[in-house]
Amino acid sequence: MTGTRIAALGHYQPARVLTNAELAEIVDTSDEWITSRVGIRTRHVAGPAETVDEMAAHAAAKALAAAGLAPSEVDLVVVATSTAIDRSPNTAARVAARLAMTSPATLDLNVVCAGFTHALATADHAVRAGSATRALVVGADKMTGITDWTDRTTCVLVGDGAGAAVVEAAPDGADGIGPVLWGSVPEMGHAVRIEGTPPVFAQEGQAVYRWATTQLPPIARRVCERSGIAPEDLAAVVLHQANLRIIEPVARKIGAVNAVIARDVTESGNTSAASIPMALSKLVERGEVPSGAPALLFGFGGNLSYAGQVVRVP
Repeated sequence: MTGTRIAALGHYQPARVLTNAELAEIVDTSDEWITSRVGIRTRHVAGPAETVDEMAAHAAAKALAAAGLAPSEVDLVVVATSTAIDRSPNTAARVAARLAMTSPATLDLNVVCAGFTHALATADHAVRAGSATRALVVGADKMTGITDWTDRTTCVLVGDGAGAAVVEAAPDGADGIGPVLWGSVPEMGHAVRIEGTPPVFAQEGQAVYRWATTQLPPIARRVCERSGIAPEDLAAVVLHQANLRIIEPVARKIGAVNAVIARDVTESGNTSAASIPMALSKLVERGEVPSGAPALLFGFGGNLSYAGQVVRVP
């Protein structure tokens, strides 16, 4: 078994920006109503022809370039998404084709908003066990394509985008990706849904809020314990970007008093599986977290599933 690390990150968002004021023209809402309840001011919206795999490939190409790697040097692609329309070819295979990769294993993983941290753990395990040498892990979702634009409780939340990470063996066996802690609450799986034909996103917002703000902080602290990191020693906390009213109290209850708290939700909305890698990539790109510093990644949402790990920032 070998140690692993995140070698590089990348992210992508569509050019179209949808403001709260524009939303107020199509549904009964206002900028004040949205910002006071969820903290979102803008979100990026993919065009009708802009697909999940296209966004994923853009983010993946940026991560590969940052790592100084050719696509042929990757032998595993794991894409976390819950909004891909087609069953086959899966999104990972389409990303591999777009990047002209040569014979990688290609897996899609659907754990909704906790998808990226599950996918990162899957790639981490594969590299540690020797079944992959280098992996490309992508979270990508087109949430606006499954949204009921007459429902003001959900349409104000969503945005589109993708984030990617290159995972590889760490020099000297160092651990750049800590052990995952994951699980779910199956009896509450109905609280976040993407169901029907065509599929539509719906949720029981108050139930999710209560669960997230009361049950998740002790689980997140256990993630830190597994990596031997005290919460006060974290340099960054990157939670699933669901809602600022969830992110801020959960981060506070974790006890990460010295950490930068990712608040990308304010400009990007809830991008589901894309939210964590996109937010982390932006923090690194802006130089807000130093290389090698410990960051807590913690995804939660649909099923109700959760997964988290402490990583060293590339």
